[in-house]
Amino acid sequence: MTGEDLRAQESLTVTAVRHHRHRAPLLRPFVTAARRTEAVEYVVAEIELHRGAIGQGSAAETVAVTGESAETITAALAGPLRSALEGATGTLGELTRRIGAALEGASSARAAADVALHDAWAKSVGTPLVELLGGRLEDGLMNDMTISLEDPDVMAEHARTAVAGGEQILKIKLGHDIAEDRRRLAAVVEAAPEARLRLDANQGWSPEQAIEIITGFERDGLPIDLVEQPVAARNIEGLARVAAAVELPIMADEAVWTAEDARRLVDADACDLLNIKLAKTGGLRGALEIADIAREAGMECMVGAMMEPRISITAAAHLAIAHPAITMIDLDPPAWFTSAAPRGGFVQDGAWLRLCGGPGLGLELLPADVDPAPDAAPPIGDGGDR
Repeated sequence: MTGEDLRAQESLTVTAVRHHRHRAPLLRPFVTAARRTEAVEYVVAEIELHRGAIGQGSAAETVAVTGESAETITAALAGPLRSALEGATGTLGELTRRIGAALEGASSARAAADVALHDAWAKSVGTPLVELLGGRLEDGLMNDMTISLEDPDVMAEHARTAVAGGEQILKIKLGHDIAEDRRRLAAVVEAAPEARLRLDANQGWSPEQAIEIITGFERDGLPIDLVEQPVAARNIEGLARVAAAVELPIMADEAVWTAEDARRLVDADACDLLNIKLAKTGGLRGALEIADIAREAGMECMVGAMMEPRISITAAAHLAIAHPAITMIDLDPPAWFTSAAPRGGFVQDGAWLRLCGGPGLGLELLPADVDPAPDAAPPIGDGGDR
């Protein structure tokens, strides 16, 4: 048994579970085939252990994706999750299982509690979380920059700006209108011909449309690395048809939430790659299970995110750098926020994302009075105004 395994078997006692709500405007609207976001409402979960270590996780309001609002996330943290954890004693695994069993759904709220617990655990032993997950602090991964769904000329200008700022990989949002999608992509390629491209249709095409447009891109020899979730998440058979008909790698995103989903996709040969998001998996343990399935299948993974705050993105970066099956990241949301709080966690050097070091997530604690949600109730829990 390794030192990390022994530490994971140590008994922990949760003395307090707190939360506070925040609202952060974006520098510009973020637009996909599914939604438009101009500001992010999010909730910070805070867990304190018996020796004083405090960890934080966060959950962003993503009604269109997870079905969770800031109000439902708050209710989950203040109710079932607090009841399941506060005063509980157990190993890290036992406590994370309490989080998973506390309520159904609410994957973002569960992820916030799970990340806060992992952050507090790693702080309690004075070690960066990435190392406790089996990775190396000094490693990094190349990030991408998302070009959201806009008119072609607007997308071209954003692509030009991103590449001038050092980005080498652009994630291009497409969906719904094939002719317009072709114009969008042509404009981006003309504006940033040296960039590698990742296409994301956010379930916007039928299988027939996806095959038509992707094979067209292949004929044109465009610098595309992958196509993400081209068809509806529930249409596994349609996704498999697309994957079999095209040469470009097909990535599942909205179709994979749990380890069972990952196994189903692998068994159906429905995709070439998996996109793991903590807000879908309910936290780090669920995400690691999916990555393990991918590794067994010889499949590579990306760690992505919703439009989430820095705490969530830092946790995702620790996960990505720790697991060998994860070779790609899509963790650019902090670059969209007007606020850079809290400090620490990671830095981005050109296109490369690297962790800062320090125990846990390596982040300063985010106080309740930074970017507060204007209509939020007072924080709940002992010391909730931390």
